[in-house]
Amino acid sequence: MGRLFGTDGVRGIANKELTPELAFNLGKAGAHVLKRENNKPVVVIGKDTRISGDMLENALTAGILAVGGNVIKAGVIPTPAVAYLARYYNADAGIVISASHNTFEYNGIKFFNGDGYKLDDLLEEKIEDIIISSIDVNSHITGDKIGKCLEAAENATELYADHLMSTVDFRLDGKKIVLDCANGAASSIAKTVFEMLGARTYMIHDEPDGLNINVDCGSTHIESLQKFVVEKGLDVGFAFDGDADRCFAVDEKGNVLDGDLIMYLCAVHMKERNALIDDTVVATIASNMGVEKALEKQGIRMKRTPVGDKYVSLEMQEHGYSIGGEESGHIIFNKYSTTGDGILTAIRVMEIIVGKKTMPSFLTAGVTLFPKTQINKRVQDAAAVLENPVVKEAIDQASLELDGSGRVLIRKSGTEPVIRILVEAREEEVCRKLAEQIAAKMEEAGQ
Repeated sequence: MGRLFGTDGVRGIANKELTPELAFNLGKAGAHVLKRENNKPVVVIGKDTRISGDMLENALTAGILAVGGNVIKAGVIPTPAVAYLARYYNADAGIVISASHNTFEYNGIKFFNGDGYKLDDLLEEKIEDIIISSIDVNSHITGDKIGKCLEAAENATELYADHLMSTVDFRLDGKKIVLDCANGAASSIAKTVFEMLGARTYMIHDEPDGLNINVDCGSTHIESLQKFVVEKGLDVGFAFDGDADRCFAVDEKGNVLDGDLIMYLCAVHMKERNALIDDTVVATIASNMGVEKALEKQGIRMKRTPVGDKYVSLEMQEHGYSIGGEESGHIIFNKYSTTGDGILTAIRVMEIIVGKKTMPSFLTAGVTLFPKTQINKRVQDAAAVLENPVVKEAIDQASLELDGSGRVLIRKSGTEPVIRILVEAREEEVCRKLAEQIAAKMEEAGQ
């Protein structure tokens, strides 16, 4: 068995790669590793709308109960809500059953610690080691030592909605917005929140059936949202992914604001309010260089981490930074949340629109995104190819040619024998040429 955890938990095709047996073992190992000093760890479990969610939820629950843990089932609820509820209930851990932006046949399991943060690599490795080494942490407990499912005193969805509303000191009366819920976890809560704020709220892709999550909708399929905003003459639209920890926006003209652009406008707004710690935004190595240049003009530094919002979160925790995120739409606001939160992000964007009394298209007018070319090169031995002198020379020559006006990013995939070549530059032709040159040298080296 290879490494179980990717950049965002354990994922695979439900009942084939991510089986109930694996979920059961993850429940046992996770509760064992994450429990605090008490003998009865408490774990909050939430899920998105996939048909396999019930199967995996019950398998996880059985594993946790088998090692003496107690479970609070929060039901269908956004990922950031589970992170919040883990803190609210003073639980030992939170678990989300979701494969984010992937289609329904996939599912995933991701853990939060009791403070609402995603696990660092060391804790994930401890859980992995127990499973891969077939270590029995069950101890075959009996009697009153077996765990049970707890009834939460309050409605989980209402608690999360109240938390979101507590971050707001403005109204949206007169604003016309549309929310694309990706037929996922946001479907049951997003409209409620924005209507409570006074917005005239339209909904699309908010009727989950267990099979339609992320299908031609949500933050990875933005076209229907763009069309809806323009045709209805709305002020703005927001698209979430299946578990609602991502957010993209569409301005009144139908232009897309991805995670990078949202981070830009939020960071500038925070700096104007003296709320941007150390004038720094935390982003990943995948964020667009054009946004980085635009932030520099505003006196804001972009600090980069490896790809994965948990690495952004770790950097923010270490230095206390205010905001960070990914191009994919995971945005973390340190003041309000421990993880990416799509609905919270939409609220913060609306706060800026209302405060500046302007249309969204004007907020990012000073940003010119750099064109980019990405080539995924499949090779036999990625590590050997990257160490090849000819490949190294090609990468160095490309960087030299760009001379600070662009960048070359080479990443080895963590899940398959693929090297990802990304070139950003001010001109699209330059991106394509340099990326293809590097790919050609890798082709030679890989033979």
